[in-house]
Amino acid sequence: MSGPAERPPLSAVLEAVLLVTDEPVPASALAQLAEADPVDVDRMLDALARGYREQDRGFELRLVAGGWRLYTRADCAGHVERFLVDGQSARLTQAALETLAVIAYRQPVTRSRVSAVRGVNVDGVVRTLQARGLVTGAGQDPGSAGTLYRTTPMFLERLGLRSLDELPPLAPLLPELSELAELAEADDASLSP
Repeated sequence: MSGPAERPPLSAVLEAVLLVTDEPVPASALAQLAEADPVDVDRMLDALARGYREQDRGFELRLVAGGWRLYTRADCAGHVERFLVDGQSARLTQAALETLAVIAYRQPVTRSRVSAVRGVNVDGVVRTLQARGLVTGAGQDPGSAGTLYRTTPMFLERLGLRSLDELPPLAPLLPELSELAELAEADDASLSP
């Protein structure tokens, strides 16, 4: 006759759950699942992340988009890419990246507003971004009744961000007003007969 089953160590429970999840799991959810004190779970997650780095593992534990998830190490990316079947990690087109950037920085935003910023129709691109789980509907614009779009937690996860506050500022990437005025003058001059 065997006695009651022993509980696995907290580290084992956390690793087992994190191994099978495909999205970040908040520490509070892990604590509830493991029936453990949230403070102990936070400490263990930090210890696991540090331990994986110190042991030079092929994976790392990161806090992104409000939760914890295991990732392959960046310097192992080439090997992982060769392993994956072609098409499994399809990259976004330039149009999709530009559209995603407009949505990320202006959210919630309508497709017509994104089209106005980009200067082209973005209907198909937005559908692609939705299909990939990077953007989602966020209600309707009261003025136009158009669907509003915002980025998803998967967007944060893919970029390795904890929140939208970690997006880089746009100001250093934009041209100075004097440069814009010069470009406008040059365009006007080229249109004159």
